[in-house]
Amino acid sequence: MQIRALKIFCDVVTRRSFSKAAEDNGITQSAASQTIHQIESHFGTKLLDRSKRPFVVTEEGKVCFDHCIKLVRQFDELIARLNNVHSHSADTVKVASIYSVGLSYMKQFVQRFTELNPEINVQLEYHHPSEVYNLVKSGGADLGLLSYPTATHTMAVIPWREEEMVVVVAPGHPLASDKSVALQDLNGFDMIGFDQNLRIGQEINRVLADTNTTPNVVMEFDNIETLKRAIEINAGFSILPKAHVQREVAGGTLTTVEFHSHSLLRPVGIIHRENIKLGANTENFIELLIGDTHTPTLTTHHQINSLKQQSDLDSQSEVMPSSK
Repeated sequence: MQIRALKIFCDVVTRRSFSKAAEDNGITQSAASQTIHQIESHFGTKLLDRSKRPFVVTEEGKVCFDHCIKLVRQFDELIARLNNVHSHSADTVKVASIYSVGLSYMKQFVQRFTELNPEINVQLEYHHPSEVYNLVKSGGADLGLLSYPTATHTMAVIPWREEEMVVVVAPGHPLASDKSVALQDLNGFDMIGFDQNLRIGQEINRVLADTNTTPNVVMEFDNIETLKRAIEINAGFSILPKAHVQREVAGGTLTTVEFHSHSLLRPVGIIHRENIKLGANTENFIELLIGDTHTPTLTTHHQINSLKQQSDLDSQSEVMPSSK
């Protein structure tokens, strides 16, 4: 005797209808009726009196129902508990992040997630963007956080943030007193740029070339932290995500100048393996990230596996097979 058959019997009794019970269980009314006949045959007694309209539950049927409903509920509870054990067996969410994104955002999210889920550990590691991509692809990380992410047939992307890019200078720099500048205003100034193997460096150079802007590139680095240190000694200006220099601006070691003629944005996204079912804890962590009120792109739990967007990997030391 299968639990499913007992559930159909209980549903017929509870709903007082073969058709409604059949619909609840995704079967035909005829199949529901046959199931009841099989149960009656198994026990050797009539459980329902079909000679009356509507049918009447016999005394034997009432006894059977009282016991069967307990079995069905216990079975449902067993399934729920097993699913809960399974979801908690993967009690670590492994996140690989480029340095700039991890250092700027992740502490608050990891802390909040841990407070909400004290039994779950978030393992956060910082890597070069190409390594972030490889870790997610190989299953070494559940999620990756990158700038300029690219969706492929093996990798899904969830758009997360668009970071405003600004001119960053030392307080003593000639541009420091300007409230805003045009790209052409940067002509002739010494510039500290990103390594050209990085997508962010390629994107900035493309924008400069498109506007015939030709600063004097004196240094190139592969991460934002080193760039900021060079700017602080007034070695030149750079173009960086505004969110990543807030601490230095507040401390008076750096100044930002916005663009008034162009809007430069750095896209940041969450990557995970395509066509791989995410664990419940991983999905919950993603929901926490995309539910952040400062995030421009909001999604729901049911959209997680379908959100994709073409871009290209990046990071401070940020690259994918060719990323920033």
